[in-house]
Amino acid sequence: MRKQVLAVAMAAAVLGPGVALAQNDPVSGTARGIEHGATTGGPVGAIVGGAAGAVSGTANMLLGPPPAEVRTYVMRERVPSVAVEERIVVGQPLPPRVKLHTVRGHDAYSYAIVNEQRVVVDPRTRRVIEIYE
Repeated sequence: MRKQVLAVAMAAAVLGPGVALAQNDPVSGTARGIEHGATTGGPVGAIVGGAAGAVSGTANMLLGPPPAEVRTYVMRERVPSVAVEERIVVGQPLPPRVKLHTVRGHDAYSYAIVNEQRVVVDPRTRRVIEIYE
């Protein structure tokens, strides 16, 4: 019993940080999970952390590129551009101060105009999916 509790506690300690560090793609999620797992749990931690990072990263990628109708809608709409100092990058979230606008008929996508660029995002995570020049 005591060994089982210890095993569960070790797994939670390793898996929690590995999952938290995963980014929006399985490669960087795996790398970050391995790095953190190795730091906290040695070789076994690296294996478990890498697996957790890959699973979490893959789950975040489920929302694929928007359909053509989304691009048409976003390019047609007129909303004010928001100026930000941060670099806008696919896969990274938009800053909280950027207001997201809904894409009518496509609830899985939102958009914003940031630094005069039209940006399609996942409304749940605010992560940039595509940038239209």
